[in-house]
Amino acid sequence: QVQLVESGGGLVQAGGSLRLSCAASGPTFSIYAMGWFRQAPGKEREFVSGISWSGSRTYYTNSVKGRFTISRDDAKRTVYLEMNSLKPEDTAVYYCAKGSIAYGLGLQGHEYDYWGQGTQVTVSS
Repeated sequence: QVQLVESGGGLVQAGGSLRLSCAASGPTFSIYAMGWFRQAPGKEREFVSGISWSGSRTYYTNSVKGRFTISRDDAKRTVYLEMNSLKPEDTAVYYCAKGSIAYGLGLQGHEYDYWGQGTQVTVSS
């Protein structure tokens, strides 16, 4: 059973930075794409960023391009989301997700089938 545990959320002022981490259990972490979703109050869950199983391909939704960076460390079974120049509209619960297909690219939201419990990110103006 895969387990995904997010950490690193918190309260930050606009313009600030946070680094989210997602630690995954299971021996097959390295063959799956990993991603980050977010859900703001009253809104649908949004696919924010994804990274392929090899780490060679990444995806960012338009609103975070140039500000967020996704990365993975397979030795630590951890995926990261570095968030800079944060804006109040980035406020949401952020969820780590695992790709559904081995050796997948993970560049689209429908490619994920398992999510963690989430970590709250709040950006004050």
